[in-house]
Amino acid sequence: MQQPFSFTAMPKLIFGAGKTDQLSSIVSSFGGSVLFATGAGSLERSGHFARISQDLRSMNIKVHHCPVGGEPSPAAVDEIVSRHRGKGIRVVLAVGGGSVIDAGKAIAAMLEEEGSVVDFLEGVGTRTPSGRSLPVIAVPTTSGTGSEATKNAVISQTGDEGFKKSLRHDNYIPAMALIDPVLCTTAPQPVTAACGMDALTQLMESYVSTKASPLTDALAMDGMRYLIPALPQAFGHGASDVGCRAAVAYGAFLSGVTLAHAGLGVVHGAAGPMGGLVAVPHGVACANLLPFAVKATIDNLVSAGTPASAAALEKFASIGRLFGADWHAPVDCCRHLVSRLYDWLDELSLPRLGRFGVTTDQVDRLVEIAANKNNPLPLTRRQIRQMILDRC
Repeated sequence: MQQPFSFTAMPKLIFGAGKTDQLSSIVSSFGGSVLFATGAGSLERSGHFARISQDLRSMNIKVHHCPVGGEPSPAAVDEIVSRHRGKGIRVVLAVGGGSVIDAGKAIAAMLEEEGSVVDFLEGVGTRTPSGRSLPVIAVPTTSGTGSEATKNAVISQTGDEGFKKSLRHDNYIPAMALIDPVLCTTAPQPVTAACGMDALTQLMESYVSTKASPLTDALAMDGMRYLIPALPQAFGHGASDVGCRAAVAYGAFLSGVTLAHAGLGVVHGAAGPMGGLVAVPHGVACANLLPFAVKATIDNLVSAGTPASAAALEKFASIGRLFGADWHAPVDCCRHLVSRLYDWLDELSLPRLGRFGVTTDQVDRLVEIAANKNNPLPLTRRQIRQMILDRC
């Protein structure tokens, strides 16, 4: 057994096709007034918004709807909180992608605080969250961030002085996560690809993290075992296959659990700051950075030649075997993993970073603010620069 480790709370989980039928009774158990957070319009277009709203009102629940467009900004969170403060809301129901769930968690917390959400953001604000929060029911409609399982809400402000920071407290873990893969069947191909690659990156980085434990290893490996074969199918002919969508959703949920307990690596250490500078979808950033980051990390581990680096190489090799590697030598399996990750960029039609305005002029700044986090071995500044330039 490795060094001692801890494992904190998880939300109550309800998982399965058709489980959204239970939402009205679940919400009513928290009280008679709900703040219903959704995306800008995708839930309405799918028909699920009208059905869920009708079910809620049939239980005499007062519904306050707040659409959230894109990644939540401080201004958007503050405006929604100001508009709904004092309305007797008892629970926040967040049905949407990771950004909607992040927004729901931030709104639920800030309805119990005074001031702007900026005041409480890590690395930006000066105030410590009290931990008071309305309960949150998180219902993901995409499979990516795992926000339904975590204690933080990511808030973004894009621009030269932009940032992507977390509002974080143990009490911000949703009271309940309801995962109905039926809701994911209408996700567009680009969203499926980007979100799925975010989840894969989180599973991989938490699995090889220096903070990993036997428990997070088991969960991350199980998540990858389901997600890796299912994601290309969900992107293609299996888009409407509920079983396929369930496998990806399961992996995404576990990615949230494992990142919360084992942390992440250099891909997220660079993708986060990148999202503060330009409006690049987080999953797209992760997907573009992942192959080079894995290759550079493997190169560093081979060069190190220590027992710890050999153990980390075997972990990467285990992931490579999930991608079909059948060689005995770990290094060969690692090379296959890198090759398949690059292949996936094309197979999933993921755009390069330059399409979103990431320029070579911004690379030096990104290199300076990027972090290795819990990478098995740190990448050098030169490697981080090349990781970004590789896909500009």
